[in-house]
Amino acid sequence: MTTDIRQRLEQYRGRRVLVTGATGFTGRVLTQKLLASGARVRVIARETSKLGDLATADIEWLRGDVFDAALIRAACRDIEYIFHLAAAFREEKSTDEDFRKVHLTSTQIMASEVVGQDPFRCFVHVSTVGVHGHIEVDRADEHYRFSPGDGYQRTKLEGEQWLQRFGDENGLRYTIIRPGPIYGPGDMRLLKIFRMVKKGYLLMLGKGKGMYHLVHVDDLANTMLLAGITPAALGEIFISTGDQPISIEDMSRIIARKLGSRVRTVRLPIQPFYWAADLCALLCPPLGIQPPIYRRRVDFYTKDRKFDNSKIKKYLDYEYNYDNEQGLDETTLWYRDQGLLD
Repeated sequence: MTTDIRQRLEQYRGRRVLVTGATGFTGRVLTQKLLASGARVRVIARETSKLGDLATADIEWLRGDVFDAALIRAACRDIEYIFHLAAAFREEKSTDEDFRKVHLTSTQIMASEVVGQDPFRCFVHVSTVGVHGHIEVDRADEHYRFSPGDGYQRTKLEGEQWLQRFGDENGLRYTIIRPGPIYGPGDMRLLKIFRMVKKGYLLMLGKGKGMYHLVHVDDLANTMLLAGITPAALGEIFISTGDQPISIEDMSRIIARKLGSRVRTVRLPIQPFYWAADLCALLCPPLGIQPPIYRRRVDFYTKDRKFDNSKIKKYLDYEYNYDNEQGLDETTLWYRDQGLLD
């Protein structure tokens, strides 16, 4: 953390903070920043969650499901801040109800527990820019129309809209963050792109550019934490992304340059992949098999994601530390050093 951010986050020193999703990629970074700031951290984590480097940290662990009402009641006792990052695994076999329990039910129980509770200060709720779907304008802001494309995104939207109504009607102090696609050291979701580039090619489906609007995990964690302690952020919704969108092809060129290699783009027709995804969706679930391909993965190449982050920068007085090249360079080196590109 820069000196300025470190000083601002000192406001968390001695504060009692509840984090959900702490064992995930972003949750780990946010939790480590809270601990470094001197916060007293309590975490809800599934029994199956791997604690990793957080296992020996000064954390109060409550193990179980984030939608368990009794567990949440215990977790919310005397809490001053909540960072609700928990998200259901995005698997084709998951149902809307599976997503809804994590994204909506848990939010409802937690918010109901802390509303009116003294000295509760702020509920920071994490949604996703995916609620906007494909972006058809130059840059979408927080008021852009909604078009969630799957159960994950639909229930994320349900969760944030419920919290907004409940908070406004009952005087609950809250802030909602919609992150862009998150990357940085520790991320595994974008690893497939880096591995392709290491092999010298980038597979692209269709003719689109595939615009992506990334946010580095360190910047995202900073904006979440600042949202919790900034009075102007209360009752607001923010998109958190880096300053510039980037095409998947340009991402591949930056990665290749850092690896000292060349990459060529291989384009394939996209429609056969949609047909294959539909066939897998029909045949795999009855057999209990996770489909090897599904529509959301094919959509990765067709949906553009370009956002306006000016609101969060203004309200939080924050400038993003990572541009695309810095962040992708750092992430490429981390993958290489971890032996993940071999």
